[in-house]
Amino acid sequence: MERKSNRRAKESEEKHGASEGSEQDKDYKTALVTLNVGGYLYITQKQTLTKYPDSFLEGIINGKIMCPFDADGHYFIDRDGLLFRHILNFLRNGELLLPEGFRENQLLAHEADFFQLKVLSDAVKSKWEKEQLASRETTFLEITDSHDRSQGLRIFCNAPDFIAKIKSRIVLVSKSRLDGFPEEFSVSSNIIQFKYFIKSENGTRLVLKEDNTFVCTLETLKFEAIMMALKCGFRLLTSLDCSKGSIVHSDALHFIK
Repeated sequence: MERKSNRRAKESEEKHGASEGSEQDKDYKTALVTLNVGGYLYITQKQTLTKYPDSFLEGIINGKIMCPFDADGHYFIDRDGLLFRHILNFLRNGELLLPEGFRENQLLAHEADFFQLKVLSDAVKSKWEKEQLASRETTFLEITDSHDRSQGLRIFCNAPDFIAKIKSRIVLVSKSRLDGFPEEFSVSSNIIQFKYFIKSENGTRLVLKEDNTFVCTLETLKFEAIMMALKCGFRLLTSLDCSKGSIVHSDALHFIK
C-alpha cells in the first residue's frame, strides 16, 4: 500500500510539474508578438513594444488602438518596413543608434512621429540638424613648400577624406614592389609632410599609383595636390610669393570649399 501511495504521489508531482511547465511555455509564447510592418515581419516581446506609454505600439498591444491583422493573424502596420528596424532598435536600446552613413533622417523622423515616440523624433531631428550644420562648414586646405629638402612639402586639410585621397594616389616602390603610401609621411589624419624626396641606391621611390613609371619629386607632388584640390571643388583663396610665374612654385597656397 505504501509503495502504491508513493507512486501515486510521484505521478501527481510529475503531472503538476508538467502542467506548470506548459503554463510557463504558454506565457512565454503569448509574451511574443509578430508585427507585419509594410510586408516585413518583426518578432519581439510585448514589454519592448509597451516601453513608452501612450505610444502607438503601446496602444495596439494594450487594446487602446484598433489595428488590422494580416492573413496569418499578425498585426499589420502600413508603414516603412525597412525603417522600422531603427524604431525597434530604439525601443530595445533606449537610445538612437544608426549605421554609419545613414541618410534617411527626415523619413525616420516622420516614422517616429507616426509611432508617437517623441523622444526618438527629437533625437533624430537633433542628429539631422547637426549633420546639416557640419555639411555647411568650410573646408580648408593649405599647401606649404619651404623649398628645403629637410622640411619639404606640407599638406594640411581639415577634411581627412581629402588627405586620404592624396595618399591613395601615391605609393612607394621598392624593388619593383608596390608598398602603398609610406606612413612615415603621415603626421595625422589631417596632415602629410613630405620631408624629403625618397630615392635611394636600391631604387626606392615614390610614384603615382596609376603610373608607377612616373617618379614623384616634391614639385610634382605639389602639382598633384593642387590638381586634386581643383577637381574636388576647392578654390584658390591666396598664394604667397608667386613671383616665379606659377602657383606650383608658391611658398604657400590656401584653398577653401
